[in-house]
Amino acid sequence: MKPSKLNAYIFILPSLFLTLVFGIYPLLWALRYMFYDYQGIGKPVFIGLDNFGRIIRDGQFWESVKNTGVYALGKLVVTIPLSLILAIILNRKWRGRSLFRAVFYLPTIFSASVMAIVFFIIFNSYNGILNQLLLKYHIIGEPISWLGADHAMLTTIIIAIWGAVGNYMLLFIAGLQSIPEELYEAASLDGASEFQKLRNVTIPLLGPVLQMIIMLAITTALKGYESIMVLTEGGPYGKTEVMYLYLFKLLFPVSADTQSLQQLGYGSAVGFTTALMVGAVTLIYFQISKKLNDVY
Repeated sequence: MKPSKLNAYIFILPSLFLTLVFGIYPLLWALRYMFYDYQGIGKPVFIGLDNFGRIIRDGQFWESVKNTGVYALGKLVVTIPLSLILAIILNRKWRGRSLFRAVFYLPTIFSASVMAIVFFIIFNSYNGILNQLLLKYHIIGEPISWLGADHAMLTTIIIAIWGAVGNYMLLFIAGLQSIPEELYEAASLDGASEFQKLRNVTIPLLGPVLQMIIMLAITTALKGYESIMVLTEGGPYGKTEVMYLYLFKLLFPVSADTQSLQQLGYGSAVGFTTALMVGAVTLIYFQISKKLNDVY
């Protein structure tokens, strides 16, 4: 074997080992045990497709699917337009724009758990900072239960938007900077307004970037659960329990309101089902988004 090829294999080996141990092996393990009744102790019992039949009858799982749809849709319809607007503003040449870029991007580097704890202090119903400010300036007459059944989902969506908008804003800025300035100058000579430039120049030329951003936003929103787990643990009464949080509770029952034993077999089946759902949504989006590849 040539030294150049040997060196290449040596460099690839650590990544290959980590992929096999932490990627391929857990996947094969889960694919096997989704056909078993296994709670982490004792001997696994083969039950065939019974776990999938249980999923069909599991109302809590389907409630988490509905919550995931509400959470993802609420996050997407605000985050994408807001990120684009901020990118357009911060792509213009004016003093201090770099500082504002850093400020808006900063939330994306925070830990989701730390971020959730900070927002719990802000949105706490009894002594939260937000309620104290609203009461102080007589905007509300009594504290609002931001993490209660009526507002918990809205609160988690707001937090998700705050944490994601800076990342997509930066990607939009990169896309905007790839658009030749001459096209805007030509549009101005033709008498185009700012809105017409946005509709006929900016949006079409951002097509490939927009396609990538929407795909990332969809998959991230469908799989997100970390901040919700810390903030509400899926409560109250399951109002904020999303699919991957429900899956996490099955595999790692650390919360006081979940079962005391792991359900590794059923959890594997739920994990496989949720992965299929996310994959199906992604494939549907790919079919719909093909028109974004047409730059005109």
